[in-house]
Amino acid sequence: MSTIRELLTELTGTSEYAEKLSDDTDLAASGIDSGDLVRLILLVERHTGVEITAQDMEKLSTIADYERFLADRAGSAPQPGSA
Repeated sequence: MSTIRELLTELTGTSEYAEKLSDDTDLAASGIDSGDLVRLILLVERHTGVEITAQDMEKLSTIADYERFLADRAGSAPQPGSA
């Protein structure tokens, strides 16, 4: 299960919602409300340490968008112990 699907499961309290979505389903159109989208952003930030700005949020609408965003940030994040 992808990171975002795991966080959607944590957010909703059940894996059914996350499992029924395709990677390209618009989350807002799938029944998740704006408050839950904000909570998802907070979960992503807390679990991954990746900051998501308001500008970033405008570009994130699907599971695939979130996963690409996290992969891009992980590739450009400083490695522990490097300075």
